[in-house]
Amino acid sequence: MSSRPRVVVAMSGGVDSSVAAALLVEQGYDVVGMMMRLWSEDCGEGGANRCCTPDQMADARRIAAQLGIPFYVIDTQEIFRRTIVQFFIDRYAAAETPNPCLQCNRHIRFEWLLGHALASGADFLATGHYARVERAQDGRAHLLKGRDAAKDQSYALSMITQDRLRHALFPVGGYTKAEVRALAVARGLPVAAKHDSQDLCFLADGDYRRFLRQHAPGAARPGPILTRDGQQLGTHTGLLDYTIGQRKGLGISYSAPLYVLATDPARNALIVGTAGELGSRSLSAGHVNWIAGEPPAERFAADLKIRYKARPAPGTVTVLPDGGVQVDFAEPQRDITPGQGVVFYVGEECLGGGIIARSQ
Repeated sequence: MSSRPRVVVAMSGGVDSSVAAALLVEQGYDVVGMMMRLWSEDCGEGGANRCCTPDQMADARRIAAQLGIPFYVIDTQEIFRRTIVQFFIDRYAAAETPNPCLQCNRHIRFEWLLGHALASGADFLATGHYARVERAQDGRAHLLKGRDAAKDQSYALSMITQDRLRHALFPVGGYTKAEVRALAVARGLPVAAKHDSQDLCFLADGDYRRFLRQHAPGAARPGPILTRDGQQLGTHTGLLDYTIGQRKGLGISYSAPLYVLATDPARNALIVGTAGELGSRSLSAGHVNWIAGEPPAERFAADLKIRYKARPAPGTVTVLPDGGVQVDFAEPQRDITPGQGVVFYVGEECLGGGIIARSQ
């Protein structure tokens, strides 16, 4: 039995997880490769989730053989369908815009897969995420941004709890994407030039609106397009067809350009207004996760991201009695969207995040 720390690497057949596995082997860990077979809407017709196609599975297996490590494929289809795909459908049916990657990292990678890894005798689960973990002398793990600002994925990891982050390794987090590709070339890994995977991996064609019309037809019900004061300007085709801040494709004429300000699920209404009405200085969020296990204070200053690709914006976080938070921004934010994550940063550290309930 090896006395070396054992690491299970979540392998996808892509360059990031492949380089992660190679680096861990070189660092002397006892490395095991695992690939999850995830649900896709066309799995029953010979199709596959875009994160685990037969070609990607073959690439991951080939990389594992090249590195001399064991490789296993584990069937994750049913729990992925119940936990991620159904969540996606249900949230859209409630007129929210969910981020399934937040849920997947929380419940699939760092709950279900981590559980498998630990049960198999592993000490850590490693992934190819661009983020870093810093371990303090008191044993507490801190989640930091990846060194490549353009690829930083700490936002998508903000829902991981402290007890799980302690078992996490992100070997490529200290590199840029270009450096990771160069590391792959230097090691002769055949996936060095492979394209990155995409979100919403369970869709057969990438068209989430078509998918939701099949699985959540209630979210596609036409309804009124209203101004904030209740004036009806037209009829929308279904709330799922619109995003906060959208200008084009509204199908209505007005004396000034109009934008989507909000949705009103109770009335199945799309609320529109002028550019001057866009944006809000505050939001409330629930389902809050503090990576440290608790907030740093009842009220503190932070940089906030309201979606994965958003630029961090300064503001203040206030912890509410019910465990939620109120976030007040220094400047109005245009694209606050219920269902998306709001993630809290102080410097390089990600403190955690919550799910946006509404703007105020």
